[in-house]
Amino acid sequence: MNDFDNILYKNGQYPLTADSVSTLQVNMGYKCNLRCTHCHIEASPDRKEMMSLKTMTVIHDILINNENINTVDITGGSPELNPYYKYFIQACRNINKNIIVRTNLAVLTEPGKEDIPDFLAEIRVKIVASLPCYTEEGVDSQRGKGTYNKAITALKKLNALGYGKEGTGLVIDIMFNPAGAAAAPDQKMLENAYREKLKEMHGVTFNNLIALSNMPIGRLGRSMPDHVKDSYVKELKDKFNPATVNNLMCRHLISVSPDGRLFDCDFWQVFNLNIRTKLDTFDYETLSNRKILTSPLCFMCTAGAGASCGGALA
Repeated sequence: MNDFDNILYKNGQYPLTADSVSTLQVNMGYKCNLRCTHCHIEASPDRKEMMSLKTMTVIHDILINNENINTVDITGGSPELNPYYKYFIQACRNINKNIIVRTNLAVLTEPGKEDIPDFLAEIRVKIVASLPCYTEEGVDSQRGKGTYNKAITALKKLNALGYGKEGTGLVIDIMFNPAGAAAAPDQKMLENAYREKLKEMHGVTFNNLIALSNMPIGRLGRSMPDHVKDSYVKELKDKFNPATVNNLMCRHLISVSPDGRLFDCDFWQVFNLNIRTKLDTFDYETLSNRKILTSPLCFMCTAGAGASCGGALA
């Protein structure tokens, strides 16, 4: 057993298994308009991987045939760059699935993408918007010069459509990532700071903040010396919180890569550690009771209050 499994065993939580699948997280492609320093899949404008319409059709059929999967979580790269982005979202909405779309915001100002906010508002899609800092310097240092101003422009447009406004039912959450090898700070404290600063500087509002620690893999992992990476994983291990395990996202989620392979989580796509079951042989009962692949990197999700694509776990 690896270090993570050993700790689970000592706490009576081994093996880590799925506990029903309620979400399909669909990665629509690794192509991105940005080249963020912390990106675990190393998304960039140069990447070619893109989910095909054929794969989306298979996913759609799975969603129709499995009513317990009530949420579709759409991610990338920049999922907006997939030519079938709006088609797939509309198809999922037509079968009454809850939809979450993840965005870096800046892409919404790109030529040809300006109508996406109106589309999302019209069919009432939840947005998770990545904004790694509330200052221009902090964002541009991770994402490139000018990215912050594009993100704020997009946020203002989304606010104007009703996102982040009380009583509209249009939800936009902000996703925070640290700049480097560091565990995410207290989520509530950070949310209060973001809320105050974004309102004060730009008049921007949002619903909730999600604080996600960085996974030391991909572009960030390659930039880290081994001793820094080892120290970071040890820090996360020392902060292990058994109360986070029941709500780990991998227990309730299946990640689908652009080529249609299935994974326990989006991070495992980096290592090609896919589940043996394939998309065209999708079996809900088997996947909802599967043993989940683990490694010491899993301490990222269980440190402190825990971290996931949906926020703190404990």
